[in-house]
Amino acid sequence: MSPSRSSRAEAAAIDGAAPVFAALGDQTRLRLVARLGREGPLSVARLTEGADVTRQAVSKHLRVLEVAGLARGVRQGREQVWQLQPAPLEDARRSLERIAERWDETLARLRAFVEEE
Repeated sequence: MSPSRSSRAEAAAIDGAAPVFAALGDQTRLRLVARLGREGPLSVARLTEGADVTRQAVSKHLRVLEVAGLARGVRQGREQVWQLQPAPLEDARRSLERIAERWDETLARLRAFVEEE
């Protein structure tokens, strides 16, 4: 793979992860994701328990997470049960790892340059 093609692929992967990072940039949504990850599928009523936000606010935050691909709601009787979708989180994690690798390479080159002087 040529460097420019590799760079384009990396940029596309980072762009794909941007909605995930944007959704997780809110403290309430980050807490919802953590809770769904820890406790598994939960209804809006259960997610509202112990939270400092209303049920309506939790529902709005869940819709943002759904648009970002992080959560999915399934109707079960009168309730909607929400579950975490791990694939976008994995993609975002891989994007962060690629960025960290680039920084490590850059810092290693800088160190080598400084030590040559």
